[in-house]
Amino acid sequence: MRAATFSAVCLALSVLGHVAAGGSWPRPWVVAAAGAAVMAMAALLAGRERSTVTISAGLATLQLSLHEVLALGGAAGLPPSHPHVRGLGESLGMLVAHLTATLITGWWLARGESTLWALLRSAGRRLCAVFPLLRAPAVVAAPSRPAYAPVTPVSPRAVLRHSVSRRGPPLPAR
Repeated sequence: MRAATFSAVCLALSVLGHVAAGGSWPRPWVVAAAGAAVMAMAALLAGRERSTVTISAGLATLQLSLHEVLALGGAAGLPPSHPHVRGLGESLGMLVAHLTATLITGWWLARGESTLWALLRSAGRRLCAVFPLLRAPAVVAAPSRPAYAPVTPVSPRAVLRHSVSRRGPPLPAR
């Protein structure tokens, strides 16, 4: 589910950004192929909780790749001066737009990721409280010292070194 959410957001952001920047709607087979590639990459990374930096870096890499794929898939009828035809590296405005959208979306996805993992941890704790058999078996640690090690006697003086005894009646006031 996480990989599907990530790939849907990434692909929708790319396609809508491509069209909003003046590009044509990409062909359906281009969107399907790009979506399959993004889903495959997201599924590889969906095994554990990811940080904001990891999510934003993955999203930026995929956004830049999708920009080029969508530009090549729909660049047939565009003039040579159009930013989609020249490429992302030649258009500073296009690069800034992609990076801004990527950072905002990456932060949004990371917040959702941390919320989802917090809910899953909470649900796991509650399930283990209700069903004790679901808990993982406790691992018994080996003793820190062997059982045959001689016990060194402790002198009473060492044990009572820091104790203070104040038994008896109080001293008279002067």
